[in-house]
Amino acid sequence: MRRAETMVHQVLYRALVSTKWLAESVRAGKLGPGLRVLDASWYSPGTREARKEYLERHVPGASFFDIEECRNTASPYEMMLPSEAHFADYVGRLGISNQTHVVVYDGDNLGCFYAPRVWWMFRVFGHRTVSVLNGGFRNWLKEGHPVTSEPSRPEPAVFKATLDRSLLKTYEQVLENLESKRFQLVDSRSQGRYLGTEPEPDAVGLDPGHIRGSVNMPFMDFLTADGFEKSPEELRAMFEAKKVNLAQPLIAMCRKGVTACHIALAAYLCGKPDVAVYDGSWSEWFRRAPPETRVSQWKREKA
Repeated sequence: MRRAETMVHQVLYRALVSTKWLAESVRAGKLGPGLRVLDASWYSPGTREARKEYLERHVPGASFFDIEECRNTASPYEMMLPSEAHFADYVGRLGISNQTHVVVYDGDNLGCFYAPRVWWMFRVFGHRTVSVLNGGFRNWLKEGHPVTSEPSRPEPAVFKATLDRSLLKTYEQVLENLESKRFQLVDSRSQGRYLGTEPEPDAVGLDPGHIRGSVNMPFMDFLTADGFEKSPEELRAMFEAKKVNLAQPLIAMCRKGVTACHIALAAYLCGKPDVAVYDGSWSEWFRRAPPETRVSQWKREKA
């Protein structure tokens, strides 16, 4: 029996659920302490208003996960992870316990933008049973599934968070990796921002560019034009094309540790659950790292 149990632990929890599966779960009244749904939408200031849109329409029973609230607000860098206690308290108030299956979605036009960050946050805090809604709210609406404006009032639950440091990398660790090269480093920003030919959007004092030796895999490429995650076969071929070896250690980064989680999700769907995210990403690196570690075609005159 003991051996069978060990085997089960190696089976990866499903990282994606379909809109059909979620619609059936909603219809069957399965949402509750065992299944919670989160709207993790976030938009650049001045574009769309995530909380307002949630209040207008969301998946019935879904709660709003505010990534602006559930982060380390004391950090000078963007979107840094909150403490274990902060995360535990925040998700507990959303009715999530360590026994809950959590499904995360967002309303981005791409089909998926911030949801993988919240999927990764649950995993980094020791929670295994978390999935992203494949196709996102965009396809939920397109397929005509029910929506409501009724706010959910879940019964608070107790969540115990345990930080899994293997899924998280710090500035010091990435700096050390420039010498040791133990990890492959993959940057999920657009090619222009990675090369330094396009500016960082809405950024003050942050030039574009990348860390020396990093590989560029723009996160949008992991999604189909319809907003669904590409198949594991297609994802594997993408990693191979960039000479990224999924059998070796991997760190994902971007500007603030959000779209980097798309790399972690894509690798997970290929059977690699151990991709670490550099939480501070370019936002921290640009401000702290020695200039010779930064590569950019950006010219200050452009500004």
